Amino acid sequence: MVYFSSLANNISCMSVLANRRTSPKDNPMADKKVVAKKATEETDKKELYSQIDKFLSDKDNQIKTFNKGDIVEGEVVDVRDGMVIVDIGYKSEGIVAGRELKSETLDWRELKTGDKVLVYVVKPEDEEGQLILSIRRTQQASTWLVLEKAKKDNDIVETVVVEANNGGLIVEIGKDIRGFIPTSQLDASRVYLDGVRQVGKDISSKVQKRLNSLVGDKIQTRIIELDREKNRIILSEKMVTQSRDLEQREKTLNKVKEGDILEGTVSGITPFGVFVNAEGLEGLVHLSELSWDKVEDIGSLFQVGSKVNVMVIGVSDGGKRVAYSIKRLLKDPWAEAISKYKIGDVVKGKVQKVVPYGAFVRIAEGLNGLIHISELSDKLVKDPADIVSVGDDVAVKILSISSTERHLGLSLKGAKSKEVKVEKVEKKEKISKEELASAIDTAIEEELEEKK
Repeated sequence: MVYFSSLANNISCMSVLANRRTSPKDNPMADKKVVAKKATEETDKKELYSQIDKFLSDKDNQIKTFNKGDIVEGEVVDVRDGMVIVDIGYKSEGIVAGRELKSETLDWRELKTGDKVLVYVVKPEDEEGQLILSIRRTQQASTWLVLEKAKKDNDIVETVVVEANNGGLIVEIGKDIRGFIPTSQLDASRVYLDGVRQVGKDISSKVQKRLNSLVGDKIQTRIIELDREKNRIILSEKMVTQSRDLEQREKTLNKVKEGDILEGTVSGITPFGVFVNAEGLEGLVHLSELSWDKVEDIGSLFQVGSKVNVMVIGVSDGGKRVAYSIKRLLKDPWAEAISKYKIGDVVKGKVQKVVPYGAFVRIAEGLNGLIHISELSDKLVKDPADIVSVGDDVAVKILSISSTERHLGLSLKGAKSKEVKVEKVEKKEKISKEELASAIDTAIEEELEEKK
């Protein structure tokens, strides 16, 4: 400011000199002197203006401007009772007072003149024209800077649950800084018992209880939205777990091959099979690969979250399509069937399903056969349901065994005719014995009569 005053005084003096006139009557050389003087004054003015321009163009001499929220380094000018005066290069020195002096990392009472300190600009100018600064908010602002970097680099942010509400969890990230994790951004296994998102009034109340139980837990998250002005931080746990799953998936995909056996968890159930996540690699166990037995109700066999062992039977499209099998890890009942049963045997079974062309009968675990409509009765059958019903216990005759097609051909009428033949043979044997006994008695009587 002193330098500006000196420059201004020089300009003023030169202006006065320039305005003075010398009368040519007093001195015959006046015209020449005036001209020379004016030329000198013009040169001095140009040099002065050049110096002013140079001074103003030097960034070190320019007055700095600051906005609310800026974090800058300043120099302690004075430390008073409950107040610290800091010079940050503004047109006036700044004041740090009251609660803005409090900090967990810095004791303001230990500051002394000349110390460098980071401060937060609260107000560039208050009602009295003073620059208001804060040491307390510097720590908080530093956390925001760390969070901004974490969002940019997609880094993991550690949080602690402090409260739960209908929409999700309120978490603490740093001192006086809180964020929000929506329920939809929490890992499903943390919220739902079976790990699958569900809806409904009963479910909502259960979910709320689960959320309340998480208070105090630590959760790793990534930042979805960050707005320092609105003090808004939205976080996601799923972004962490899904990323972790992707890493595990790539690791498994690089080493897995067909025939490998993996341990996994049922992650979804569909009408055409179940999805299993095995070591991060999710694949489908098709309905036909669930069991050697015919599967009517998948839900009766598996639940989401169930632990299962699977065999890798196919990996294609760079791991986008993965096929698993559960039944190939089970004993094949056909091997036993071929050794235990033979064509012509009459066996017991239970009707599993009635169709327009016949009925399916279960002979043993994983062993089913078909009674064709033509093998249900000796009479003409228009509707198989007129002869048998689901759940009926029946005796059937094995007509064929196809190990390649894994097919049993069965006959209901064949088994009945065999039973009838057996009964007739047994009855005939009983009558023959009676006739034999009667014949013997008659012969004995005749022989006795002859002796008399």
